[in-house]
Amino acid sequence: MQVTRRQVTGALAALPLLPMLGGCGTHSGDGLTIWAMGNEAASLPELLKSLALPAGAPKVTVQPLPWTAAHEKLLTGFAGGSLPAIGQVGNSWIAEMAAIGAIAPVPASAQGLLDDQFAAVVDTNRIAGQTWAIPWYVDTRLQYYRKDMFARAGYAAPPLDWAGWKAALHKVKALAGDGNYAVLLPVNEFEQLLTIALSAGARLLRDNGSRGAFSDPEFKAALAFYKSLFDEKLAPVTSATQISNIWNEFARGFFSIFLSGPWTIGDMKERLPAGMQAKWGTAPNPGPGGIGSAAPGGSSLVVFAGTENPDAAWDLLTRLLAPAAQLKFHQLTGDLPARRSVWRDAGIASDPVVAPFATQLDRATALPKVPEWERIVTEMQVVAERMVRGQYGVDAAAKEIDRRADRLLEKRRWMLDKGFAL
Repeated sequence: MQVTRRQVTGALAALPLLPMLGGCGTHSGDGLTIWAMGNEAASLPELLKSLALPAGAPKVTVQPLPWTAAHEKLLTGFAGGSLPAIGQVGNSWIAEMAAIGAIAPVPASAQGLLDDQFAAVVDTNRIAGQTWAIPWYVDTRLQYYRKDMFARAGYAAPPLDWAGWKAALHKVKALAGDGNYAVLLPVNEFEQLLTIALSAGARLLRDNGSRGAFSDPEFKAALAFYKSLFDEKLAPVTSATQISNIWNEFARGFFSIFLSGPWTIGDMKERLPAGMQAKWGTAPNPGPGGIGSAAPGGSSLVVFAGTENPDAAWDLLTRLLAPAAQLKFHQLTGDLPARRSVWRDAGIASDPVVAPFATQLDRATALPKVPEWERIVTEMQVVAERMVRGQYGVDAAAKEIDRRADRLLEKRRWMLDKGFAL
């Protein structure tokens, strides 16, 4: 059995799990085309100039895609047989792209590119013992905090265990005054609860990814801790859309901690007033007994299955991921390099704002590698918000998330029951 391109086109929100047996039918034409998104796409032409490609190498064309349309473009490109040779793919999409047969596995000749990388990010791209993509840049989420507020509360930085962290939040909130809070946890975003759950050691799915594990003690402990932050008035019950300007609210003390990724560093430097620049810092996430976890993020480079010149595509991908190219890429984009050696070469390993990201990436946990994951985590947050607003208790919320996850995973269970290798 196989997933047809017609099935993919007609079911972008409910992608089947059946593996492709044939190629993608991608086209390279007379050269190599790369699909990339955002700032990375804008910087690629300059990066390519620095590679000094050998004489006779195929011409390389960069086609930029907006992030908002990239996922659908990848699926419709697969369905229409129009994928390029190489593509930038969000790490959370790898399982889906592999499941439909859109990407080629990493060959032995390129495996060395994985030796100098963060283990959790590499693990994200490894499914059933096969690696499907090479990390291009990395990110994760951790705490951005008001150094001045924590100093006034008697802390050099936020404590890294849940009990100490919450005690510090109560002191910060008392200093912030009526109408202000300690931490921002937008109830329409799943990343904050997911970070707490990973820090608690929650496995999230069970039975080979075919059922939810949200009723496990670890996830319920995370859910209870998350709920307590709202119950104790440490976090406002608000969505991200209700925060008109996160920088202004952070600067005026409406909250003193929020979670975000490395892309926010530039925003902090550009959008906060000069008087605030010495008053903020970053710190790893707290966990039940020390530094917590987080989901590894970023983007990877893939070679699409069926490309007409796979050897040239893998050669170009290898050149893009060489240490010198990674350093140039960091200089062009500000993205955190995938390769650890480049952190040292770029001088960012000792940057007090950036270094906590390496600490957090060292403790990151790969997410479940099922194509339905993004839909599951969205349902998780819908239920969690209703719990925060009083519709569910912790046990009932966990049971409801399991119910919704199991419904989304029904096709996967059927496939496993039929003996398909997933």
